[in-house]
Amino acid sequence: MAVMTDVSTTGAALRSPASSPAGAVKEADVEKLRFIDEMTSNPDAVQERVLAEILGRNADTEYLRKCGLDGTTDRAIFRAKVPVVSYDDLQPYIQRIANGDRSPILSTHPVSEFLTSSGTSAGERKLMPTIKDELDRRQLLYSLLMPVMNLYVPGLDKGKGLYFLFVKSETQTPGGLTARPVLTSYYKSDHFKNRPYDPYHNYTSPTAAILCADAFQSMYAQMLCGLCQRNDVLRLGAVFASGLLRAIRFLQLNWEQLAADIEAGELTPRVTDPSVREAVAVMLRPDPELAKFIRGECSKGDWAGIITRVWPNTKYLDVIVTGAMAQYIPTMQYYSGGLPMACTMYASSECYFGLNLRPMCDPSEVSYTIMPNMGYFEFLPVDETGAA
Repeated sequence: MAVMTDVSTTGAALRSPASSPAGAVKEADVEKLRFIDEMTSNPDAVQERVLAEILGRNADTEYLRKCGLDGTTDRAIFRAKVPVVSYDDLQPYIQRIANGDRSPILSTHPVSEFLTSSGTSAGERKLMPTIKDELDRRQLLYSLLMPVMNLYVPGLDKGKGLYFLFVKSETQTPGGLTARPVLTSYYKSDHFKNRPYDPYHNYTSPTAAILCADAFQSMYAQMLCGLCQRNDVLRLGAVFASGLLRAIRFLQLNWEQLAADIEAGELTPRVTDPSVREAVAVMLRPDPELAKFIRGECSKGDWAGIITRVWPNTKYLDVIVTGAMAQYIPTMQYYSGGLPMACTMYASSECYFGLNLRPMCDPSEVSYTIMPNMGYFEFLPVDETGAA
């Protein structure tokens, strides 16, 4: 299982990678690594500042006024007057926002959308109100991942990443706000769609394919583009291990049509989305040799090590294999031929928390360092039995 890292070890982890050090730190990464070190060197001071900022900017909210803070940003007073609550305690406030109440209930900044979480015990999803500024905070955490990875794996700017990324359905609340999963929100944001070119975030999948709402068309286009650029792929991933396994299963079921498209240089009519067809047409050319190779590998009936057979330059898998995903580790090892599995970050609909400073460690040893600038965190004491 994943654990939280003692922040006192953070600087040492950044300065002395334990596995496959990549040599000198690239100049572009120095600032990001220094930022991580600064944020985690004195987390209590950072946390006090973050709390003061939250309380200051939201002093006029209905919720904090009811708690009797009277505009104070003092941590001791906050702890004394603002109770520890559950989602159910906040649900009436959230429902009012969802129904269209635009008064400063929980935030003085306008709620821009809702991020949907897993269902409650009643089987209903949770709605997490968010503001536009939060996208910048999430983007900041994303920007720290590759500088850490570069400490362990050199040359990732020399190739591409094959990532199977998807959007999910979204709805509108009665008050007209969008409700959708956090990653769908990110992929549809300008931060992702209009991101500048970065050799460390160079993907084989066209943005149009990622944003396609039809799951089959999206997966087909992403797999096809990944196959056409197979020698450029240096890392392969999905958000969760289960997602990457679905991609392998998709290849098992559709390799004949994929090979036919590659041989002819024409996309199957089953992909009807105009933007996806246009994006794929930019890179799809007749390649009989590649089609022959794919048929040869996929028709064997032996799928052990298929990832490194089809994408021979892959250095690691970028997937979450902690928690519930740990059950898929043996299957991932089977399909990848034993490639390392990197769990790079710790996040949820509620908040993006932190990152793994030793991303190439064994999955059983994964720990995440909480970035104290991402939010204000409080922890319940845990006794020796593990009970809070």
